[in-house]
Amino acid sequence: MEQVVQIRCKNNKKTQNVAIGSSLSDVFQKFNLQMKYGPICCKVNNKVEGLHYRVYHSKDVEFMDMHTSSGSRNYTRTLFFVLCKAVHDIYPVSNVVIDIPVSNGYYVNLSLGHKVTMQDVDNIRRRMQEIIDAAIPVLRYEVPTEDAVKMFKEKGDTAKAKLLESAGKLYTIYYAIDDYVDYYYGSLLTNTKYLYLFGLEQYYEGLLLRIPSLMDPGVLPDVVKQDKMFDIFREHHHWQDIMGIRTVGDFNEAVCQGHETDIINVSEALQEKKISHIADEIASRKEVKLVLLAGPSSSGKTTTCKRLSIQLLANGIKPLQISLDDYFLDREHTPRDVKGELDYESIYALNLELINKQFQALFRGEEIELPRYNFQSGKSEKSGKKLKMEKNNVLVVEGIHALNPELTAQISEEQKYRVYVSALTTILLDHHNYIPTTDNRLLRRIIRDYKYRGVNAQETIHRWPSVRAGENKWIFPYQENADAMFNSAMLYELSVIRMQAEPLLEQVPENCEEHSEAYRLKKFLSYIKPIQWRNLPPTSLLREFLGGSSFRY
Repeated sequence: MEQVVQIRCKNNKKTQNVAIGSSLSDVFQKFNLQMKYGPICCKVNNKVEGLHYRVYHSKDVEFMDMHTSSGSRNYTRTLFFVLCKAVHDIYPVSNVVIDIPVSNGYYVNLSLGHKVTMQDVDNIRRRMQEIIDAAIPVLRYEVPTEDAVKMFKEKGDTAKAKLLESAGKLYTIYYAIDDYVDYYYGSLLTNTKYLYLFGLEQYYEGLLLRIPSLMDPGVLPDVVKQDKMFDIFREHHHWQDIMGIRTVGDFNEAVCQGHETDIINVSEALQEKKISHIADEIASRKEVKLVLLAGPSSSGKTTTCKRLSIQLLANGIKPLQISLDDYFLDREHTPRDVKGELDYESIYALNLELINKQFQALFRGEEIELPRYNFQSGKSEKSGKKLKMEKNNVLVVEGIHALNPELTAQISEEQKYRVYVSALTTILLDHHNYIPTTDNRLLRRIIRDYKYRGVNAQETIHRWPSVRAGENKWIFPYQENADAMFNSAMLYELSVIRMQAEPLLEQVPENCEEHSEAYRLKKFLSYIKPIQWRNLPPTSLLREFLGGSSFRY
C-alpha cells in the first residue's frame, strides 16, 4: 500500500493526499493550479523552498509566481547560474562576478582576458538562450561541506570555498547544469526551460543582466542610467580591493585572523572622509543656502545629517537642522493609498505650501516658528522653536522627499545642494551570490523598531513591502538629482547587526506569513562571522540603530 502525506494548499484552500517523497513539482500538478508566471517556488510551512523539495510529512504549502519577491529571487538566481555556465562554455578561462543591482538589472563584471565587446555580449546571450531552449534539468545535490569545499577549490573558485569553509555548516547543497556546478544560498528552478525572459547588454566595462519586472513579469523594465550610483559602487569596490576584502569569505578570514578592529576603523574613517568632502564642496558654493538630504527608510539619514553638520561647522558654516517629519499635514488631510490606508510615504502628506513659505522667509532673514507634528494626535502643533538665518547659516533639511523637485519648487536651484544617502552596497557572499542592499536596511529597521518604537520583527517585516512601494514611487526616481551620493553601508555592518538581529528574527512565529522572510534573513546572516558592536566608535552611523550613539536623536 502506497504511503501518503496530507498537503494543505493555501492557493485554493484544498487538501490532497500525495505519495510520500513527492517533489513540490509533483504536488503542484495534483492541485491543478493555473499560474501564468509560475510556479517558481513554494512556501512550505512558511519557509521558501524550491520545487526540487520533497515532502515526507504533512505540510502547508503556498505556490508562488513571478509577482512575489521570493519567486523573483529564485528566477534571478537561476538566470545567474545560466549566465555563468554560458560564459564558462565560451570562455573556459574567465571569471564572472555578479555584482550590484543597478539600472533595473544587475551589473556583471567579466574577466575574459580582453576588453568586453559587443560580439562577446552577443555570444553570451546566444549561448544562454541555447541552454534555456535545451530544457536542461537543474540538478540539486547535498553533500558534506568538506566535499563541496574540495570540489570548488579544485575548480579554482576560492571565494566560494572560503565562504563554505568559514560558515561552519555540516552539509552543503549545490546545483548542476550538465557538467557545470555552482553554489547558491537560495533555491533554484528545476529546469532551464522555465527562464522565459531575460535581457543582456553591454554596460560600462561589463554586462547588464535584465530580469522581468516584479509588477509586470511579462516585460523587462526600461534601462535607467544611474551614472552617479555606479560611480559610488566603483568607489566602494576600489576600497574593498585595497583592504583585500570583496566577499564574505574574505571577511570571515580577516575576522578569524583578528583584524576586525582594523576593518571597523578603516570603514569609519572612509565614511568620515566622504562626509568631510561633501561639506568642503558645499562650503565652496557660496550661494548655497539649503542642503537637502534624502534617502529611503533606515538609510542613516539622521546620523549623516548630524555628522555633516559637524563638518560644515569645521568649514565655518553654522547649520540649522530641520526635519521634514515636522511638516506633516493633520491626519484628516493626509492622502490615502490604493488600499484606503493613510499614506505617510506620499509627498502630499507634507504641507508643501508651508515648507516653501517658511524657507523663503528664512532666506529673507525673517524669523519663523517651526511646526511640530504630534504623531499621537495626528495634529500639527506649534513647537515654540524659533529660527532665523544669519550670514554664516545654511539650512540642512532631512527627509525622504528632500530630493523631489516639487518639495522646493519655489526656491532657486543655485541655492540648493542635494545629498542622497542610502545603504548602497556592502559585500558579496561570493562572486555569484550578492546580498540585496535592501536587506541591510530591513535589518537596521528591525533592530531600531524593536529598541526605540516597541515594534516586533514580525510587524516590521509585514510593513516592509508598503515601505518599499513608497520608496519606488517617491524616492528612487529622484536619486540621480543628487549633487553628492553617500553610501551609508559599512563593510562590517552585517557582522555586528547579526548579534542583535538574530534573537529578534527567532521570535517570528512559524505560523505567520512573515516567518519565511525572517528565516531567509537568518539564513544568510549565518554565513557571516559575528563581531561585537561595542567596538564601534560613538559617532558610528550604525549606532543610530544599535544604540550607544553620542548623538541625540
